Amino acid sequence: MRPYELNAPLTPQNKIDELVFARLKQLNIQPAYLTSDAVFLRRVYLDVIGTLPTAQETIQFLKDTDPNKRSALIERLLERDEFADYWAMKWSDILRIKAEFPINLWPNAAQAYHRWVRASIRDNKPYDRMVREMLTESGSNFRNPPVNFLRAVQTKTPEGIAQAAALTFMGVRTNQWPQEKLSQMAAFFSNVGFKVTGEWKEEIVFFDPEKAAKNPVREVVFPDGSKGKVAPGQDPREVFAAWLVDPKNPWFTKNIANRVWWWLQGRGIIHEPDDIRPDNPPSNPELLAYLENELIGAKYDLKHLYRLILNSRTYQLSSIPRTSGPEAEANFAYYPIRRLDAEVLIDALCEVTGTTEKYVSPIPEPFTYIPEGQRSISLPDGSISSSFLELFGRPPRDTGWESERINKPSAAQRLHMLNSTHIRRKIEASPKFQALFKNQKGPQAIVSGLYLMILSRLPTEDEWKVVSEYSQSGPAKGRDAMLDLAWALFNTTEFMYRH
Repeated sequence: MRPYELNAPLTPQNKIDELVFARLKQLNIQPAYLTSDAVFLRRVYLDVIGTLPTAQETIQFLKDTDPNKRSALIERLLERDEFADYWAMKWSDILRIKAEFPINLWPNAAQAYHRWVRASIRDNKPYDRMVREMLTESGSNFRNPPVNFLRAVQTKTPEGIAQAAALTFMGVRTNQWPQEKLSQMAAFFSNVGFKVTGEWKEEIVFFDPEKAAKNPVREVVFPDGSKGKVAPGQDPREVFAAWLVDPKNPWFTKNIANRVWWWLQGRGIIHEPDDIRPDNPPSNPELLAYLENELIGAKYDLKHLYRLILNSRTYQLSSIPRTSGPEAEANFAYYPIRRLDAEVLIDALCEVTGTTEKYVSPIPEPFTYIPEGQRSISLPDGSISSSFLELFGRPPRDTGWESERINKPSAAQRLHMLNSTHIRRKIEASPKFQALFKNQKGPQAIVSGLYLMILSRLPTEDEWKVVSEYSQSGPAKGRDAMLDLAWALFNTTEFMYRH
């Protein structure tokens, strides 16, 4: 069973486990075993901060005998700078933070918008307040970053803004709505004005009184069919935002609770996470309702939701199913194996080897200059990219759909990892590998060091035997054999996937 699982009792840790395990029992589905400490460590680092643990962090955690060490680790990770970096990246995808076509925020605005998103996550700004700011703020898109939500659409029309708001904050795809319903929601944004300034590419977003005079909005119909009124001189966006962030709203809390679950568990309680509709019901309605109530009670503190999920036995289940099939997957009987995001994968390769990556933008402005060594998860603009990110499915940030990110492996990706000069140079020029080879005493210490750096665990006895035989009788000896081992480990499912 080791090094991946623990044969420990699945005692529920919180209400999440009670609801999930009750559903599994009802369906006669066996949940997976608990994951081992080594696998949990790697999983939670990747899921919370998009970063691998160092060899030293791995050793310290594995040696720690505190029974509450998993909870303590979760708390430390939620306070790391990389938490804000990684989740700003995830939000930047669905908020379409991109300087170039077809979003055309332009570099200065994209940078400002990303800094605001990251600061909101770092400071744990309540989610309802964050959304209200994006929907109702006015001012310069350079100096008041949340107004960029109204600009980060392919067409800055009331319908385009309404579609973006519904997808992002309600989890609803309006292409399935009748035109009348979309027009009713678009009315809330019909008096938004955009005005250029003397500063190049700056734009003012504001409530336009001239539009309001020509096209007054008095009575409105919300997406749930209820009606409301807009007072004379009032910005209709404020009326919509107040309806949206109300805890009784049928979409708002459900959408973000489901989306956070999907981000951490790899599958939504409603799946896909941005396809909430009556004929796509949740697999566990009681679970989703519980998460909604917890988030409302916590006044939209998203970290509260992270803690609940990460500390649950459900999240800490092994990725090795004891019952297979679609029902087991849909009801969270095991942790789903998922390939690392493109940004996380290249950062992991650079971190392990001690090398850097170059990123470029088609827009030649100072705001697109990226210092060598900057991590991919902290790139502020979807227009700044690399051939590796493009090959491994980084989303273009054109639509805000979660499905824009492609994490399914391809033949070209396999060839790149197995046979590219890009990966070979990182391995052969690695200062961290050279230091390991120089400072460690004996081949077993070097092998253990490589496993800790790359897979966040020590090798098993069987693995050590295979490596020992290869280094003694294979085509490569000494340093070359260890470089071959590093390359082989980089190409394992264990390295390239969350598990």
